[in-house]
Order: sequence, then structure tokens, then C-alpha cells
Amino acid sequence: MTMHARAWLAWVGLTLSPSAMAACPPEGTDVSSLRLMKEQTFIVSDDVRAALVATLPACLSDPDPALRDGVAYEALSAWMRAGKLDVAQRRALRDRLYATLDEEGGNGLGPPFAALVLSEVARTDRMSSWMSAEERAVMVERAAAYLSSVRDYRGFDAKEGWRHGVAHGADWSLQLVLNERVDRAQVETLLRAVAAQVVPANAHAYVFGEPGRLARPVLYAAKRGVLDEAAWTRWFDALPPRLGDANQAYADSAWLARRHDLMAFLMSVHLDADQSDDANIRALKPIVVQALKAVP
Repeated sequence: MTMHARAWLAWVGLTLSPSAMAACPPEGTDVSSLRLMKEQTFIVSDDVRAALVATLPACLSDPDPALRDGVAYEALSAWMRAGKLDVAQRRALRDRLYATLDEEGGNGLGPPFAALVLSEVARTDRMSSWMSAEERAVMVERAAAYLSSVRDYRGFDAKEGWRHGVAHGADWSLQLVLNERVDRAQVETLLRAVAAQVVPANAHAYVFGEPGRLARPVLYAAKRGVLDEAAWTRWFDALPPRLGDANQAYADSAWLARRHDLMAFLMSVHLDADQSDDANIRALKPIVVQALKAVP
């Protein structure tokens, strides 16, 4: 451990009070100490890490992207990917993030970043099962409900950084779709949520790469082979009607925005299906072509 790391550990201490769970930076830290932790690639003692796992989620709502994205998300992700959180810590973190999803008001930053960290929680269960079937079913419902309910379509802001709720919800769905313990009915629940955002009802035109992110859970669901050709045909055929009144075609800005989003999504899936070496993904290509032909 370097001198800087030892200094940081001495500075942060090990006595974070319960009130610190709602504070960012957490009690016992400040912006400088958190940045130093990042410079040290989030290598800390077990005790410090345990304290911060309970408190850093508060920073997922912070307007400073350096704290929200650069420290809170990156630290929690790094620790989970390195296997540093035990099951009890992962479960507590998951439940804390669920609570963030349920929060009303605020600056709109917390829920999308809670969803992004939940994608990392879901990944740990995909890599090595620790959730019960019931817990996993709840997570599937939570992920689908979050993705389909996003109405704040802000992506990136030069001052506040990313929100990207649709993309983060798609990432969460992706990790669940990849999990072989998630069954066909649950995959279909997640795909319904994806479909709800492929063509947003409020006619928001995506400009921050959302269609590509939404395509990923679809592609990997196909790769798993849990849906047959008929099911995929029904799913894709249901997308063009979401454009709305055909009499408004090319004569209404909302219709044009919806068409933009649908075409961006279908072309993203088509490109991957065309280039993939996986037979199940390649099998989507004629189905997507059929959907493309149905778009005015």
C-alpha cells in the first residue's frame, strides 16, 4: 500500500454514522479523499469498503458527475467485478438501490444511476448465482418496470453529465437476459419493456445512442435461443404500429420522431444480425427486414 493510500485510510476513518448514508460525500470523506481513492483504483481495506458500500449510493444522486459517475458508480462496479462484496453486502446494496428507484422528486439523477449499478448487481448473480429464484423474479419485474416507466429522456448535459435512463435500464435488462436462470417468460417481460422504449410514446427523438443500447438485450435474448421464430416475428411486427396514425406519416413532427427511433433501432439490430457469427442472432435478419419493410 502506498503512502497516499495509507494517508487516505487514516483520513476517512472507519466510523461512518447512519446519517452518512444520506450524505454525499459520505461522512468522514470529502471530494479530495474520494478522488484519491479513485487514483488508488479503489483499493481500500475491507472495513473501509464495507462502510462505503453502505454510503456511496447517496452519491448516485449527486449533481457532480465526477462523484456520481466517476467515483460512486465506478467504485461499486469495480468492487463487484473484483468479487470484493459478499452476498450480504450485495443484497443490502441491491435493496438500497431499489429504494432509490422509488424516490420521487429530486434532480432525476438517482434512479438512472441506481439502474446502472443494479446492472452490475445483476451481473454478479449471472456470473455466480446467489439470488434465490424469487429474488431474481422480483429483479426482473423491477428492471422491466423501471425501463418501461422512464419518462425523463435527458441523456448528456455538459454540466451535470449523464442521466441516460433508457440506456441504463437497457443495460440492466441485458444482464438479466444473459442470465440462463432467467426463463422465457421473464425474458419476454424484459422484451416488452424494451419495446415500450424503442418507440417512446412521447415522441422523443434519441440522440445519445439509446437505440443501440436497447438492441443489446434483444440480440442476446436471441443468442440464448429462448424464443422461437414465431415469437420473434410477433415481437418485431408489433413495433411499426407504434408509429401511430398512418395519416400523419411525414406530416407530423411527433410521427417523424417515432419513425427516427424505430429505424435507428431496427437498423442497429439488422447490422448486428448481418455481421454476427451466431446462428440464433443471424436468424433475426429476415424478421427485422420484414419489420423494416412495414415502416412507411
